[in-house]
Amino acid sequence: MKLLQFGAGNIGRGFIGQIFSHAGYEVVFVDINDELIKLLNERRCYKVEVRDEERRILLVEGVRAIHLNDVDSVVRELCECDVASTAVGVSALPSLYPVIALGLLKRWESVKKPLDIIICENLRNASLHFKEGLLKYLPNDFPIDEFVGLVETSIGRMIPIMPEEVRREDPLLIYAEAYDTLIVDGLAFKNELPKVPQIDPKKNIKAYVDRKLFIHNLGHSAVAYMAYVTDTNIKYIWKAMENEEIRSVAKEAMWESALSLIREYPQEFDEENQRQHIDDLLHRFSNKYLGDSVYRVGRDIQRKIGRDERIIGAILLDLKHNVEPMATTKVLAAALLFRATDDEGKMYPSDEEFVRKWYPRGVETILTELCGLDVNDDAQRRIIEHVRDLHDKFVRH
Repeated sequence: MKLLQFGAGNIGRGFIGQIFSHAGYEVVFVDINDELIKLLNERRCYKVEVRDEERRILLVEGVRAIHLNDVDSVVRELCECDVASTAVGVSALPSLYPVIALGLLKRWESVKKPLDIIICENLRNASLHFKEGLLKYLPNDFPIDEFVGLVETSIGRMIPIMPEEVRREDPLLIYAEAYDTLIVDGLAFKNELPKVPQIDPKKNIKAYVDRKLFIHNLGHSAVAYMAYVTDTNIKYIWKAMENEEIRSVAKEAMWESALSLIREYPQEFDEENQRQHIDDLLHRFSNKYLGDSVYRVGRDIQRKIGRDERIIGAILLDLKHNVEPMATTKVLAAALLFRATDDEGKMYPSDEEFVRKWYPRGVETILTELCGLDVNDDAQRRIIEHVRDLHDKFVRH
């Protein structure tokens, strides 16, 4: 059995590669990092260190790698693999579509066996985006709906930025939390479900993608943004979780989304399973052994305050279901002031752009033009006014 894994980064190596390898799959990574490709081919293994109260070292064996630009090799592997997966980040997905389309055409002409592609990206309606991307490079008569299973996922495993000194010593080592469940769209597969114990198939994947975005991602970001406006010296998420006000705002925002999700997906969620989920996440956010940073969790503001993303998307869902998003709007106001830096004192490039290009234009412009809120909608206009007031209060503080 073989998995072709596009992306040998944190999720690719630290999650998908690990669980498939331990289930008996050969894992072939496709990446653009020459150093990683060289080391993976030399060692044919790497380590995942589970950082929790009980630390464990997981050896991931039976791996190798090829370069994305080695089109012939990628196409050949697409023809031969049993299943494929992507974990490259939403912005990098378009770079995959041409070569995947070539591989699908070749596979259709040769082996005729359908291919399932597990999309491990933080993206709502990921299968539709992926399909649109592939169709740009496929002939009009290609049977994409019959031949390609585009499998959406909810990726819950948290993986921090590796400390530079550790990365220098072993560039392949990955830190990860213990949680390793992979929620997938059980109805999207064209072949049998991969025999991987950590895979948890769901019939309504949209509910779980929204839960991940509007509870997990929102709550995590809330801790980072509230930490920064509370005390810029707070470096780690676990440390922020020790602050009762930060923890309280994050929990309240998560519950605002939870109540809306219960009303949106009553067949999937109720107060009890939402409570269990939120309590588990708050416990995981508090894991000091993971060493997850405020910078990593909060960075990329422009994407994270987008209309379909964790904060604005949650607010719009709350408004739809008559849930007052008081804590979530507070998180949004804090996000506009996020300026955290990495260990070298540098802001994330798109955050630098946000500060330079968007912030000087004012809160209302950001909320309408970047976030997509409608000033002509009464409820959304109240959100805009509330965020502006909260932002100004944070600035005065």
